Amino acid sequence: MDKLSQILQSLEVNADVFFSGTLCGINAFDDHQDSSVLHFLESGSLTLSTGSGHCIELGAGSVIFFPSGCNHEVKIAPAAEARLVCATVKIPLLHKQVLSDNLPLFLCFDIQHEEAITHTAKLIFSEAFAEQSGRQLMINRLCDIFVLQMLRSVISNGTVELGLIAAGSHPSLAPLIQAIKDNPEQEWSVDEMANAVAMSRSKFAALFKETLGQSPIEYVTHLRMVMAKGLLKQQRPVGLVANDVGYENASSLAKVFKKHFGVTPKQWIKAYFNSDNRAG
Repeated sequence: MDKLSQILQSLEVNADVFFSGTLCGINAFDDHQDSSVLHFLESGSLTLSTGSGHCIELGAGSVIFFPSGCNHEVKIAPAAEARLVCATVKIPLLHKQVLSDNLPLFLCFDIQHEEAITHTAKLIFSEAFAEQSGRQLMINRLCDIFVLQMLRSVISNGTVELGLIAAGSHPSLAPLIQAIKDNPEQEWSVDEMANAVAMSRSKFAALFKETLGQSPIEYVTHLRMVMAKGLLKQQRPVGLVANDVGYENASSLAKVFKKHFGVTPKQWIKAYFNSDNRAG
């Protein structure tokens, strides 16, 4: 079994449809702390808004997934209707937290651009608006398949780093990964990390490499460089950024930064602020 299959299998996805039919007006969906939420828009159009201020217009054939199950609102224009299938997606708490940490607040798909997802979504719509025996069970199982296809898609296109999902799903590595993110300035030697998870150095290093595809030190360095970019965008002095991400001074950071990105922090800052796109 390949690594992706192992990860998706460990997620133990279990979907349960709670609505299928026509909506009009404004519809609020409360926070689902114990599950993610999935919507399929078969026909019509709607405006999706979140408590965080997001607002997006969606048309027929759209799929919306809320990994954290956060509260949101769906608004259909006056005198208009929209046909939807809405499901909660039960995922064990640890795995749900992994998805919430590694995915955006919500994901939107145009099913016309994903052949496998499109096929499954059409089957869900077909079952949802028909009265056949075994309808509810069929919809639930199809939703399970859809969620796995969706995760495979976002992992494949780089929206999610496969290694971080794998690490976040591991009971020993997950707390360590979070600790490194929270304290990048700490001296994270292999021995320190191995001690944190109560493993021998060799066992820990092998598990980490197998799970994330990087050595522990490679991961820490990569994380620090990504964090350094984020701090440089805030126009913090290079010396302070160096201290924040675990380097003694600007010179030490510059050496690693250039090896990682091919330019020094100052060169990267200049290019970033001269760029119209402000790309990272």
